[in-house]
Amino acid sequence: MLRYQVDDMSCGHCVQAITAAVKGVDPAAQITIDLPSKSLEVATTAADSAVRDAIREAGYTPQEARKAAPTAKASCCGGRR
Repeated sequence: MLRYQVDDMSCGHCVQAITAAVKGVDPAAQITIDLPSKSLEVATTAADSAVRDAIREAGYTPQEARKAAPTAKASCCGGRR
């Protein structure tokens, strides 16, 4: 799974353009785009460099996805008595 941050993706047209660019590299790619967070996940057999290049050629700037903050684990007490 490839994950990217595309900060210059801002609307539905951007989503369509990026989807078309990735599908041009791998028509079978599974693409998940979250527009509010400007993030993109691609399940593909294509090389990372080929996908990045296709997104760049479409006019966007893919970057390595930002790491999510670690989630807090429950305390050892867990509210037990």
